[in-house]
Amino acid sequence: MVDNFVRMFEDSFRHNWNEPCFTDYESGKTLTYAQVAEQVEKLHIVFDKCGIEKNGNIALIGRNSTNWAIAYIATITYGAVIVPILHDFHAKDVHHILRHSDSKFLFSSEIIWDHLDENEIGEVRVVLSLTDFSPLLVRVPDTEQPSVIAYDQEQAPQTEPFMPPIGLGLCLDDISRENINKAFEEKFNGIFHKDLIRYNYKDNDELASINYTSGTTGYSKGVMTSGRALASNAKFGIDEGLIKPGSRFVAFLPLAHAYGCAWDFLGSVCGGGHTWFITRVPTPKLLMKAFDEVKPNNIQSVPLIIEKIYKKQILPIISKPTMNWVLSVRYLDELVLKQIRKQLVAAFGGEFEQIIIGGAAINAEVEAFFEKLKFPFTIGYGMTETAPLVSYAHWTKFVPQSCGRILKCMEARIANPNKEGVGEIEIKGDHVMLGYYKNEEATRASFTEDGWLKTGDLGFLDANQNLFIKGRSKTMLLGPSGQNIYPEAIEDKLNNMPYVLESIVVQRDGKLVALVYPDMDAVDAAGFTQADLPQELDHVRKEVNQQLASFEQISKIVVQTQEFQKTPKNSIKRYLYS
Repeated sequence: MVDNFVRMFEDSFRHNWNEPCFTDYESGKTLTYAQVAEQVEKLHIVFDKCGIEKNGNIALIGRNSTNWAIAYIATITYGAVIVPILHDFHAKDVHHILRHSDSKFLFSSEIIWDHLDENEIGEVRVVLSLTDFSPLLVRVPDTEQPSVIAYDQEQAPQTEPFMPPIGLGLCLDDISRENINKAFEEKFNGIFHKDLIRYNYKDNDELASINYTSGTTGYSKGVMTSGRALASNAKFGIDEGLIKPGSRFVAFLPLAHAYGCAWDFLGSVCGGGHTWFITRVPTPKLLMKAFDEVKPNNIQSVPLIIEKIYKKQILPIISKPTMNWVLSVRYLDELVLKQIRKQLVAAFGGEFEQIIIGGAAINAEVEAFFEKLKFPFTIGYGMTETAPLVSYAHWTKFVPQSCGRILKCMEARIANPNKEGVGEIEIKGDHVMLGYYKNEEATRASFTEDGWLKTGDLGFLDANQNLFIKGRSKTMLLGPSGQNIYPEAIEDKLNNMPYVLESIVVQRDGKLVALVYPDMDAVDAAGFTQADLPQELDHVRKEVNQQLASFEQISKIVVQTQEFQKTPKNSIKRYLYS
C-alpha cells in the first residue's frame, strides 16, 4: 500500500517540526520543517486569493534552492499540479511549455524571467520571483497590457520570504502583505502549530505533476505523473533505509528532472532528511567542497561526474608504466587499489553509504575499474515516464554491468527478444505515467495494446530479474548482414582513448563514422598541432577497431570543431548529427 503523497508531507512536518529541512549551501540559509510549513501555508493563502483551483497548473523554473522546494511543496499540498521546467531550456521552449501546459501561475528565477517574453507565456497571470516570492508580473483580467505591481523591498521581513500584494481581479488591499499575514494569523488563531496542518486531500491516482522531457530525438512531451508514482519513489528510498530522519543530502542534480527530484528532494522531505541545495553551476571543485563540509549519507549522481573524476584524476595515475607494473603484481595491486579507494571515499565526504548512478549509461571501463576498486557504487535504471525508478540494487548486491533488480512494485518484460535474449524493455507498475499531456497520439504510441509502457531501451533480464541495458532502440544500427550494432558500446571505447573528449557513432553510406569532439587540453599537453590531430585520431580509430567485431569497424573519424549540442541532462542530441 503506497502512502498518500499529500499526507506524507503532513506527517513529515509534524514528526520533524524543529529539525533542519533545507539549506541553501552557498548562503548558509537554513529553514526548519516548521519554517518550511509556515511558508507553504502563506503560499496557499496567495493561491486562494488568486483563484487557483484544485488541479490548476502552476509552473516552476529556476536553479535548485530552498524557495524552489517550497513552491513545489505548496503547489502539491494545495491540490494543484506542478509543472517543473528545467532551467537550461531555451526561452522559446519555456514559452512553448507554459502555453502547452495551460499554466496560470509561474514561479521563476529573475535571471530566467529577464529572458522571457511576456507576450509568449500563454495564460500565465501571475509570476513570482524565486528570490523572495515578490511579484515580477501580474496580469489583471480585462486589461490587455500586463500590469506590474511593485512593493517596498525595505518593508519585507529579513527572516522569511515576503508575501507580496498580488491580485487577479481583486482589490490589491485585500491581498497586501499585511492582509496575507493577517489571514495567516486568523487561520491559526495566532499560533501556528504542527497539529493544525491540514492539506487538501488528493487521491494518489490523480495527476500531480507534468514534466516536460528533454528528449534526445525530437521535441519534448509533457509526462503526466500521478501522486502514486511520486509517493512510491519517495517511499522506496525510505523503506530501503536510504533516507532516515536526519539524513544529509547534497542536491546538485536539477530538481526539475525526475531523478534529482525523487530522493534528494521528495524522499528527503518525506523521510525527515536535511537537504543542502547547490544553487549555482555544480562544478567539480564546488561539489568536492560541499561533500567535504556536508558529508552526505547517500549521493545521487549521473555518470558524467564519475567519468570525469576517473578520466582526469585516476586514469593518468594508473596509466603510468610503473603503476601498470605495480597493478600486475599480486598483493601490491591490492595495496594500491585500497589507497585509491580510500582517497575517493574521502573526496565524497567519507560518510556516504553508496553512490547511486543513474540518468544515463556509464562507461564500461569506468564501471569495471570501480568494481575492481570495491568502491561503494550502484547503478539504477529509470526514466521520466516512471518518476523515475524502475530497477535498483544496493551496492553490496549489485550485479556488475546490470542496472539493478526490477522493483517489487514494478514488472518488466522483454518484447520480441533476439537469440541473445535482447529486445525492447516494457514495464508496468505504480511508477508508470498516466500519459502525455494533451497528446493522445504519443500516449497510444508509448503503450502496448495490453497496457505495457514501451521504454525504447533494449536489454535483457537474467533469472533474478536483474536488468541489463544494451542501448536505445532508436539508436541501434544494422550491420551489413543484419547484425545489431549498439553505438553506445563503441562510443564507450572511443571516449576512453587519448585526445577524445566525447563522441557519437553514426551510419553513413552503410559505413560507421565516428564524430569526435577532441580533448584539446590533452592535445596541447602532448604538443600536437591542429594539423596533427586527424592523423593522431586515425591511430585511435585503428586501436579501437582492434577491440571491435568486424561488423562494428569504424571507417573514419570526423573531427567536430564545436561541442555537441546537448539536452539539459547532458545527452547529445543525436538526431542533429545522424
